[in-house]
Amino acid sequence: MNPRQLQQMAQQMQKQMAKIQEELGKETVEGTAGSYVSVTMNGHREVQGVKIAPEVVDPEDVETLQDLILTAIKDANTKAQALAEQRMGPLTQGMKMPGLF
Repeated sequence: MNPRQLQQMAQQMQKQMAKIQEELGKETVEGTAGSYVSVTMNGHREVQGVKIAPEVVDPEDVETLQDLILTAIKDANTKAQALAEQRMGPLTQGMKMPGLF
């Protein structure tokens, strides 16, 4: 592969990555902690919203609510990471060239 072809290939991949990143910002995932707490996050792992069931709000037991929120955030983060890997997978697999990586 000559340098010009390699440069064109790199530019094309860069455009594809930018498009995927833009799309990820528009997609959402939801992480949950049972039916008590849900966290919505976009594909960039930015929290977009939190829902808490009223029955789990107990002023005498704030720690349980904190644990539920943390669990829902971790779940959403895992799902957002999986979404990004799924979308980027075909593109990054194409980057592996024999003898280079």
